[in-house]
Amino acid sequence: MITAAACVHSRRTVGQLLVSLSLVALLIDGHSSLLSSSSFSFQFLWVAAFHSSSAPLLSKLRIVSHNYNSSPSWSKLSSAVAPPAPTGRSDTTTTDAKSRDQSSSSSSSYNVRIHGQWYDLTRWRRAHPGGSHWIDYYQNRDATEVMDAFHSTKGRSMYQRLPKTSAADVPELEARVPPDTSTQLAFRQLRSELEQDGWWERDMVHEVTQLSLWATCGGLAVATVSAAPAVSIMALALSMTAAGWLGHDYIHGVDAFANRMRIIFGAMAGGFCPTWWSDKHNKHHALTNEQGVDEDLCTNPLLYTWAPDPIQDSPIRKLQHFTFWIPFSFLFALWRFDSVKVAIQSVRQKRPQAKFELAALVGHYAILWTLFPMKIWFPAVFVSGLMSAIIVTTTHQSEDLFDTYQSDWVQAQFRSTRNAVLSNPFSSWLWGGMQYQLEHHLFPTMPRHRYPLLRPKLMQFARDHGLEYRESGEWEILWRNWKLYRQVAQAPSLQGAPLTTGQPGQQAAIDAPPATATRTPRSLSSQKMK
Repeated sequence: MITAAACVHSRRTVGQLLVSLSLVALLIDGHSSLLSSSSFSFQFLWVAAFHSSSAPLLSKLRIVSHNYNSSPSWSKLSSAVAPPAPTGRSDTTTTDAKSRDQSSSSSSSYNVRIHGQWYDLTRWRRAHPGGSHWIDYYQNRDATEVMDAFHSTKGRSMYQRLPKTSAADVPELEARVPPDTSTQLAFRQLRSELEQDGWWERDMVHEVTQLSLWATCGGLAVATVSAAPAVSIMALALSMTAAGWLGHDYIHGVDAFANRMRIIFGAMAGGFCPTWWSDKHNKHHALTNEQGVDEDLCTNPLLYTWAPDPIQDSPIRKLQHFTFWIPFSFLFALWRFDSVKVAIQSVRQKRPQAKFELAALVGHYAILWTLFPMKIWFPAVFVSGLMSAIIVTTTHQSEDLFDTYQSDWVQAQFRSTRNAVLSNPFSSWLWGGMQYQLEHHLFPTMPRHRYPLLRPKLMQFARDHGLEYRESGEWEILWRNWKLYRQVAQAPSLQGAPLTTGQPGQQAAIDAPPATATRTPRSLSSQKMK
């Protein structure tokens, strides 16, 4: 069926794929002009013409090429939609990482504690493969759990070669940072035992099964494009969601198979830039539900998870429990836009594998727009966004919110996360392993097929250390999140409530627009709705 459907558009497809290949070739070329604002806009228009047949397509390209440099209106348009120009800095900090390069305070050194040892990363921070912003987040903090959570065994062995903090500075640093708790020490022991028992070994039968289900949805979407457009839309939406979860698994993963699949499924199949996903999503893992820091909480002015300060309030808030599905639907569209933007910035910053990620994104859209008309792929993006947003928001937003940094990362994960108990195999597949959200947050690099067996171990860990293992049925957890939106919608704004951006004095805070950057809150107490 797939072959028959593809043959219907064979003449158009050949021409489109030839143009796609030329785009990929250009993207991996080293010319800096490729990444200029105008050049990117030109490429986007070029790919957007894919739904014409070969001859009209080439005609359109000739017209655009002829008028490209001579159109002032096009230059204005391209500068409006393109990402900002580089600032001239050579590091890879993201826009939400606070730069401290020019700090003259006594704490301008970048000291980080890992497993009881302090390291001075001031000179090394720019060389950090994941970006210097991660060193910024944990300046003068303990980063043991985050270091263990995101790195392979090999990566964790390498940090011991980094320069150690001067012995004279250690007492002052230790006085600032809380000592390791019994919960943290027990968790490190649990991780060590799981690693020794092979919990990070990937089950290839499970992987092949998940990949086959994704391919089946994609094949059904292609086969029903003309005969049953509604079926095609739903099948493509399910395929996008499945690709998102698989890309999520492989971007987190630290094994050889995940490394090979990261770009293939993160960018080529899912349409998401792995570098963008790592920067955004890993920050959510590291600083979960920290107000003003965790970008998953920064959904205003369309959605609020606590009663805001008047400076960040919006009339839309009063209706958010009725309109939540609209911003939910835009989730994938926004992620895709951010992915393209960050992919281009990453090439400029020469981040690892950036050119391949950008080329894979172009390949993704070339294939998507070749196989599906706009009436199919456009609504599928929004249906998939709605399904995914419902899943990713319910497991955190109605749990504890933090207006200050949580030094005990393990306890913070238990307090900010709730699992979903699902009732049928379809839901279990659709949730992509995120029904075991706590297991995933504590062990993000572990293959998801291990989570059901990990669940009883974490329940016992919670009992042993006085923690609450939170879980609810799939409908109950959705109801809890909707009630939160309703309660926040009905609450008055609160002067001094924590800001979602630009929280003064907050390390790793998301940058605020100029209008709110200088506001000093009267109180930093959380206004989480009960």
